[in-house]
Amino acid sequence: MERAIKGKPEVVRLSITCLLARGHLLIEDVPGVGKTTLARALAAVVGGTFRRIQFTSDLLPSDIVGISVYAADKGTFQFKAGPLFANVVVADEINRTTPKTQSCLLEAMNERQVSVDGQTMPVPEPFIVVATENPHEHHGTYPLPESQLDRFLLRIRVGYAAASVERRIIAGEDELESPDRLPAVVDAAEIRRLQDMVPQVRVDDSVLEYIMGIVAETRRSPFLDLGVSTRGARQLFLAAQARALLDGRDYVLPDDVKALALPSIAHRVVPGTQADVLGRGRDEAERAIRDIVDRVPVPH
Repeated sequence: MERAIKGKPEVVRLSITCLLARGHLLIEDVPGVGKTTLARALAAVVGGTFRRIQFTSDLLPSDIVGISVYAADKGTFQFKAGPLFANVVVADEINRTTPKTQSCLLEAMNERQVSVDGQTMPVPEPFIVVATENPHEHHGTYPLPESQLDRFLLRIRVGYAAASVERRIIAGEDELESPDRLPAVVDAAEIRRLQDMVPQVRVDDSVLEYIMGIVAETRRSPFLDLGVSTRGARQLFLAAQARALLDGRDYVLPDDVKALALPSIAHRVVPGTQADVLGRGRDEAERAIRDIVDRVPVPH
């Protein structure tokens, strides 16, 4: 993947961690830093099917999930699957569509199935939704509701490359490989096997208490109106297990929890009303999480 995304090893690592933990990824950043490229590269290396959905204000749920079409020759309705039925689904600029259309992703993201016309159909496995949005553009956008944000395991930023790397890219000295040309290094069966191994990674009671301590502090923080839910705590637990497995360990370290606390729970909390009114909601939430992680004693 790093042949297509230069100078961003931690971003690549977080995206793979999210896949192994059976989670979904929200990439919130400015245009032109490689958000869609990251998703395409992930689909290529795992050998899965890839679908990109450009979210717009006139997009309908049926454009994503699919629709039943009457087949005159057979006299029955046949379901035409939408782009949601793929291994890696990129929801590009997800905040540009209406809440009604956004909500059609909830069942697939949470239960890995879709209900249409009284029928329930599973999505392919492995399955991951990679959504992108530009946090600095508000014209014609619909903020993601808390219920939608809570379905994403991680929220990350790609960010700009280091100056030395960016210089080589701009000058054409360090050519980026197209994600479509990346070879598949695993297949769907191997990814599922690795996903099944994640819950087997050992988590010591002291590390579990560390997670509980962080979660409890988010609920007591005077800077947050709403702390982390039980589902959010469980997601942090699973992400730490996936990160340990990615490092070749069968046990979780406190460092795994510390590294994932911000991308895993900062989007699940609600900052104080004053910060939200001033337009600093995200910054205040992240600052509060950093402060909590610094204060909660780390187990030894």
